[in-house]
Amino acid sequence: MTSILLKSPTLTMPKICQLPNGLTIIAEQMPVEAVNLNVWLNVGSVMEADEINGMAHFLEHMVFKGTPRLGSGEFERFIEERGAVTNAATSQEYTHYYITTAPRDFAELAPLQLDVILNPSIPDAAFERERLVVLEEIRRSEDNPRRRTFYRAMETCFESLPYRRPVLGPASVIEKLIPQQMRDFHAYWYRPQSMTAVVVGNLPVEESIDIVAKGFLEVGGCRDARDRVCREVPSQSSQFLTPEPPFRDIVRREFVDDSLQQSRLVMTWRVPGLTDLSQTYALDVLAVILGQGKVSRLFRDLREERGLVSQVGASNMTQGVQGVFYISAQLPTENISEVEAAIAEHIRKIQTESVTEAELARIRTQVANRFIFSNERPSDRANLYGYYYSQLRDLEPALNYPAYIQSLEVADIQAAAQRYLDPDAYGIVVMKPTA
Repeated sequence: MTSILLKSPTLTMPKICQLPNGLTIIAEQMPVEAVNLNVWLNVGSVMEADEINGMAHFLEHMVFKGTPRLGSGEFERFIEERGAVTNAATSQEYTHYYITTAPRDFAELAPLQLDVILNPSIPDAAFERERLVVLEEIRRSEDNPRRRTFYRAMETCFESLPYRRPVLGPASVIEKLIPQQMRDFHAYWYRPQSMTAVVVGNLPVEESIDIVAKGFLEVGGCRDARDRVCREVPSQSSQFLTPEPPFRDIVRREFVDDSLQQSRLVMTWRVPGLTDLSQTYALDVLAVILGQGKVSRLFRDLREERGLVSQVGASNMTQGVQGVFYISAQLPTENISEVEAAIAEHIRKIQTESVTEAELARIRTQVANRFIFSNERPSDRANLYGYYYSQLRDLEPALNYPAYIQSLEVADIQAAAQRYLDPDAYGIVVMKPTA
């Protein structure tokens, strides 16, 4: 079976406008009977000091616990009564909230979404109840072998950058937070100049922008906490973070995990992030060639031909100031040394012999097709615009991602492997079951 490259993978530029208060609104009309409002804020776990690590995620929970206008649960009831959906997510460098509604309901529901984001009451009793929910989420996360392995890998990969910390924060910190700290955190970070509101769906662009702009002004009047001079909160800006140098040798961490049936192996390299975006495209391609899909080199060699692993994969994680090239495997303990050496040898081979034109052509096709398939729904498109604009203040890289991939030559892939993936210097975490 062959894959056919779809035509015209780039998107057209949506309309972008900025209100006098600094709020950016991005809007696009799509002929799909739904409208998605996605509000992105430039705050995540990277901006937190150690003593409040986990606050951004905890606040995401508390946003839905009522406002001066909406009682706890009332927003969700309005959403469910109209068959709409709502959710939120917190990451290292952003938090975003979204609703998807029928076009006819958007003008009514959008202001409610903005109200819960801008004006959470953060009542003491609800704070204490939700603290228990967050602590349970942390416990479940720590009980998950895959996440546990990932956390150990990030702690090994980064010595000082806050990417080494979990977004959820440690239980010991969450247990000590108080409601006023969260109110101050909200007042400090949830400001219009830090927000990007994206509307995509079957409404005229000007109408979408007008609904969001008016809704923002309508709910802004009851932001009592925001109208006061906000207290300083312990925090940092990602723009002042400095990338860590590449590994100079192999940094190895091994753990015994009695919940595992097979061992886990993760190898990491420090690579460019969003601040050096042009350097990430070749690494994206390398991840696909090495470990994404059943025709990738590591899958064919280590799993299909030699049977050394039960699972293997690779990814290029592009974070703000620094990314991570990440190769993971699930395997019998006795195969660890052989698999580690084999992965290093695959990287050496790419550095000396490069990849083939056929491999690169396959990747170009995959990227173009996946880009189109992943941007068919309003929510997909809103996520794409919100992420890139909130992080880069620029949509051009999002719209033209397939073109950047398709412009890469074999020599570019080889050069990236030589520059960033040292087969003799990396971080490695091994998680072994009890012997």
